[in-house]
Amino acid sequence: MRTAVHAEWTKLRTVPSTGWILLAVVALTVGASATASAIVKCPATCGADTTKLSLTGIMLGQAAVAALAVVVVTGEYGTGMIRVSLAAMPRRSALLAAKAVVVTAVVMAAGTVSVLGSVLAGRLLLPGNGFNKHRGFTALSVLHEPTLRAAAGSVLYLILIGLFTLGLSTALRDSGLATAVVLCVLYVIPLVTDVMLSAAWRHRLDRWAPVNAGLAIQATRNIAKLPIGPWPGIGVLGLWTAVALAGGWVVLRLRDA
Repeated sequence: MRTAVHAEWTKLRTVPSTGWILLAVVALTVGASATASAIVKCPATCGADTTKLSLTGIMLGQAAVAALAVVVVTGEYGTGMIRVSLAAMPRRSALLAAKAVVVTAVVMAAGTVSVLGSVLAGRLLLPGNGFNKHRGFTALSVLHEPTLRAAAGSVLYLILIGLFTLGLSTALRDSGLATAVVLCVLYVIPLVTDVMLSAAWRHRLDRWAPVNAGLAIQATRNIAKLPIGPWPGIGVLGLWTAVALAGGWVVLRLRDA
């Protein structure tokens, strides 16, 4: 297993696009979060959850995380390198597990930098927009338990999105198709939820759709009013991820390269 992980890491770090994608994860997440923290002002939106507001960029950065996971799998199928990988590592379960370990480690590193940068941007920008102690707000800090939970949960969210994409990409094998399906899950379903007229269906999707439920981990205010709690929400995303990885494993086991 150690040899398989080392091989997957070597393949990933030698792909020219990897560095750019990881840079995009950080830049998109921190940039979008800083923009949101800079433009939202109190008293117009004094009911805002400042921690969740400072982590807005996760919605954008997740696209780069998904792109990385797609490259890890479909790049090999596109070039035919997968045959070499399977010849070197005939145990297909070990091969998929090694890819999952590498994706987890890389996304954890990039996600941690992104989340810390986002929280720092919120800490610096939000007080100047009216979210200050005079209106009952404290400066954001990861030493504050709810903020720490939201920050650590956001990193976990990005890891699960990466693994979810890895499973789908392994099952679909085509970069274009995998990208389209993942982007639909990441953006189309939440958009449909926002514009749905039926409150009942909106509530169901907020509880069971992977992105809607997973992002509940960022909430630090009015948690009792949420369709699903922070940890149950991330648990729902974890279930979706497990199903995607199981599907990818089945296809990898049963289909020829």
